[in-house]
Amino acid sequence: MDERVRFVADYLTGGVTMTALCRRYGVSRPTGYQLIARYEAAGAAGLAPRSRRPHTSPQAIAPPIAAAIVQLRQRHPDWGPVKLIDALRLRAPGEAWPAPSTAGTLLKARGLIAERRRRAAPAPSVRPTTGMDTPNAVWTIDFKGEFRTRDAAWCYPLTVMDGCSRYLLACQALRSTASGPAQAVLTRVFHEYGLPTRIRSDNGVPFAGPTALAGLSRLSVWWIRLGIQPERIQPGCPAQNGRHERMHRTLKRGTTRPPAGNHAAQQRRFAAWRREYNEERPHAALDAVTPAMIYVPSARVFPTTLAPVTYPGHFDTRRVVSNGCMKWRGRWVSVSTVLVHEDIGLEELADGIWAVYFGPVRLGTFDERLGRIRSGRAEALETSANC
Repeated sequence: MDERVRFVADYLTGGVTMTALCRRYGVSRPTGYQLIARYEAAGAAGLAPRSRRPHTSPQAIAPPIAAAIVQLRQRHPDWGPVKLIDALRLRAPGEAWPAPSTAGTLLKARGLIAERRRRAAPAPSVRPTTGMDTPNAVWTIDFKGEFRTRDAAWCYPLTVMDGCSRYLLACQALRSTASGPAQAVLTRVFHEYGLPTRIRSDNGVPFAGPTALAGLSRLSVWWIRLGIQPERIQPGCPAQNGRHERMHRTLKRGTTRPPAGNHAAQQRRFAAWRREYNEERPHAALDAVTPAMIYVPSARVFPTTLAPVTYPGHFDTRRVVSNGCMKWRGRWVSVSTVLVHEDIGLEELADGIWAVYFGPVRLGTFDERLGRIRSGRAEALETSANC
């Protein structure tokens, strides 16, 4: 500032050309003439440093656009810039919405985005499970852990999702992981949306039986009776059900921090979040549309009565009675209590060696000489994936 004042003073005293004066102060002639013009227009105050910020910017967000982004973020604080822009573009496709990175800069400036911890990406499985290319080809099911509502009651959210469309078919707050309540939820879902081809789950109860042949449970036996193939991920490989696990992370952030006051209030929160997840929230994996835009109910309706399990003509069929055993040539052979009153099929592999099936599921191998069925843990569900 002092040098600018001296520059102007030397110019006003005369006796020196602008070229010589600019050379003396080490500035260009346009800069010299600019300083003189600013002094003549505003006096000494005109020589003060000015902002270099451009008057206009092609990247600037128009105030109505910025207001829409901020308002939507305030309504959905767990949505990131990509999700926000996708949702706004669905509502007003003709508007010139900015890039997600620009929206992120806006939200950071408004204090609406905090730095988050980077998560390590899970290692992919070596062999993928069944493809999810069409709605109702594979449904996924799981419990989102457990937590206490503010009245100290335990809550176990049961979630069911269509793997292709990510449509959340159910999000029900249960009081335990017992088979009965889970079956009641699935019965309602089957009535409303029809039957899938497969249901993928982990190896926990009530989806699997830790000690039963082939890991079957009463719930998975019911699925097989309905013509649904159970499909379990490999133990310790949650990435094989990655879509469901990712949904659970969003569910936890949106509905349980903090938990509701009681069970009924928590269920209302789940219902509102499920509607938003299905109908409002765009999914990047779905080309930025909502699950409700893709999902269609299954053509396979829920039957009024269960059809009997049938086997090929060369199979030997046995009924599992109330003690969990089958009768084989005058003696009892233990099978499983989850198959009580069900028919199993035996296919002879060699002299005295039989493969044992319940529907399409191989339970194990029956050795007549030993009088017992060897559990087919390694050969249990032929659709199970390997890590």
